[in-house]
Amino acid sequence: MKNKKYNISFFILAALILSLTCCRDNRREAGLLQGDTLQLKYAKNITIVRHNGYTTVSMKNPWKPDKTLHQYVLVPRSEKVQSRGTVLRVPLQRSAVFTTVHCALIEMLGCEESVGGVADLKYIKLPWVHERVKKGEIADFGDGMSPVIEKIIDAKPDAIFLSPFENSGGYGKVEEINVPIVECAEYMEDSPLARAEWMKFYGILFGQEQRADSLFHEVDSCYHALKQMAAASKEKPSVLMDKQTGSVWYVPGGRSTIGQMISDANATYPWSEDNHSGSLSLPFETVLEKAGHCPVWLLRYSSDHHLTLGELQAEHHGYPQLNAFAQGSVYGCNVELSRFYEETPFRPDWLLNDFIVILHPTIQGLHPLRYYHKVK
Repeated sequence: MKNKKYNISFFILAALILSLTCCRDNRREAGLLQGDTLQLKYAKNITIVRHNGYTTVSMKNPWKPDKTLHQYVLVPRSEKVQSRGTVLRVPLQRSAVFTTVHCALIEMLGCEESVGGVADLKYIKLPWVHERVKKGEIADFGDGMSPVIEKIIDAKPDAIFLSPFENSGGYGKVEEINVPIVECAEYMEDSPLARAEWMKFYGILFGQEQRADSLFHEVDSCYHALKQMAAASKEKPSVLMDKQTGSVWYVPGGRSTIGQMISDANATYPWSEDNHSGSLSLPFETVLEKAGHCPVWLLRYSSDHHLTLGELQAEHHGYPQLNAFAQGSVYGCNVELSRFYEETPFRPDWLLNDFIVILHPTIQGLHPLRYYHKVK
């Protein structure tokens, strides 16, 4: 009887150990073991956790906050791992990059050699990319919406950088070639610094974590110093953004990064109470009624030359009704002749500097305008 009790106890103990071991193995395979969470100051849609020998990255779905957009397991190339998440072998050595902004960030991190291919080359205004494409060092995959799949396969990238969109229906054939997709969802963060902080994630991917941390510290400190300078101004001018395209005027939503930056520049934005993080499509009459009184007008446009007030008036007969137009206080950003889209997502401090220079011309110690110029 005594031996029987011992046998039962042994089997119970063995079963318990086996259960715990299996549970631990399953959690290891899933990349879910407890680890040290990287403390992020602003970013809300990404979580980075360090484990022994690997790092997990979880992206929150910005359109369905209770869902996960993607789960990654970052593993050094020398390590072996089994995981249910998308495994990325780091540092990345030959990536396919479909966005100009991430090409620019890779340049900031000093990892140009890690780009093996690009899409939408005509929209990438970075000389080093075009030079390396001509030399055959970077492959041109064609249109980002319908890339040449055979060229992607031939380039043998270790990751493909793409921006996700709500209700996009996925990435088509790109998802079928068994190359990990890095979903670049930082643009859905609700503040400029939260978006910029994603550079820490990209720094880990390219083996430049310290450089990314240092760069973000610079961005963060510069941004807050500029914000303090603007806050000291007694003036708080109201500002109108962008211009009509076709029959619609797209203005940044109140929760957009541009909307917040206007507030950080100590200015008033007519749509500050709006809850959208994207753009609002409005008819001209609505914009005129709500923002026609603004003394300053900042607009972005695409052209091979600097826009003039005469050309603006020729575009739309209603522009002279705007107070800023009548006063000649119109500032344009030519996205063709500047690196606005390439730089500002990860260097919001540079754009904030432009805003403050324009909106508070009496403040001293600012850098010259980088993106905007006065429309003559």
